[in-house]
Amino acid sequence: METTLESALHDAGLRATAGRVAVLEAMESMAHTDAERVFRAVSEVLPTTSIQSVHNILADLTTAGLLRRIEPAGSAALYERRIGDNHHHIVCTGCGAIGDVDCVVGEAPCLTPSSAGGFTVQTAEVTFWGLCPSCQNAA
Repeated sequence: METTLESALHDAGLRATAGRVAVLEAMESMAHTDAERVFRAVSEVLPTTSIQSVHNILADLTTAGLLRRIEPAGSAALYERRIGDNHHHIVCTGCGAIGDVDCVVGEAPCLTPSSAGGFTVQTAEVTFWGLCPSCQNAA
């Protein structure tokens, strides 16, 4: 019987390989994580997996729309399973913690460009920067 993750892979046009399933399983418990952390989790269940394989799988899953890649300034590329909704990110300038911001509201920042220069806008990404509660308390 096919698992939910295997179905998601097949629906995205990908084969449900052990590596892909292991990466998706690892990502279920990790939000905003880098390839190295995913590799450590996957290598516990698939010891022969290489870091390059994990990078390739992350790229495949991102291209297929099963993961989202975010790249906050000063950070390695991070991946998340939360996709297909209107959420953005907030990054702590003290410790680097990253959180989700469910929906951006109000006048600013403007998510509709005044001119797209002929582009068809598919998505807008907003990253807020500030201090998390722990860093605020430590200051």
